[in-house]
Amino acid sequence: MAERTFEVYRGDDHSGELEPYTVDVDEGMVVLDAIHQIQRTDAPDLAVRWNCKAGKCGSCGAEVNGRPKLTCMTRISDYPEDETITVTPMKAFPVIRDLVTDVSQNYRNNEAIPRFNPRPKDAEDGWRMQQYEVEKAQEMRKCIECFLCQDVCHVLRSHSKHEEFIGPTYFVRTAGYSMNPIDVEDRTEFLKERGGIGYCNITKCCTEVCPEHITITDNSIIPLKERVVDRYYDPIKSLVRLIRRK
Repeated sequence: MAERTFEVYRGDDHSGELEPYTVDVDEGMVVLDAIHQIQRTDAPDLAVRWNCKAGKCGSCGAEVNGRPKLTCMTRISDYPEDETITVTPMKAFPVIRDLVTDVSQNYRNNEAIPRFNPRPKDAEDGWRMQQYEVEKAQEMRKCIECFLCQDVCHVLRSHSKHEEFIGPTYFVRTAGYSMNPIDVEDRTEFLKERGGIGYCNITKCCTEVCPEHITITDNSIIPLKERVVDRYYDPIKSLVRLIRRK
């Protein structure tokens, strides 16, 4: 058993500071284990959100040494023994208390997405589709809504455009609907206006932090951007629309 030094944010969205704690760690421990030990021994009022401790519920997201992580999947041994491990709340969202953030705007953004709208079944083969079509939609269904991609996105993290920009998590959700070959809903106007997809400049930082390894930028955001560009910014189509209006 060895001792490690942790610094954990204590406070709310108005004021707070990093509090140091010394934790006895065993082999294989993750950061969430250390947080629980701090709760047991030093700070029983430390607020932290968690549930499954298996990397599937997405609720224990925080920033470990400044990088968005699932604390239940982040091993303490990943950090040098002489390094202090700093645990802070996700920066992109208001802090309720300590490590718990207010992510309610995310759910409101989710509600705004036009729902999945399947076409009628074919009389002979129902909703038959090719395997590659299944795989494209299934990748997007892997999202656990941990909001790490939302946290690292500069549009939300640095510019706080939560109401104008639904963010990577919900572009993945929208792509999951739109790439399903039986879906017939047109979400292009939604993506341009309410979704704010034009704010994204495809830095791929969201893909880098995804614990489910979804290729967010290449497989969801870029194809959705292409639909918006084809509809609203294609010069030939714009010329045709202008001629038709005249």
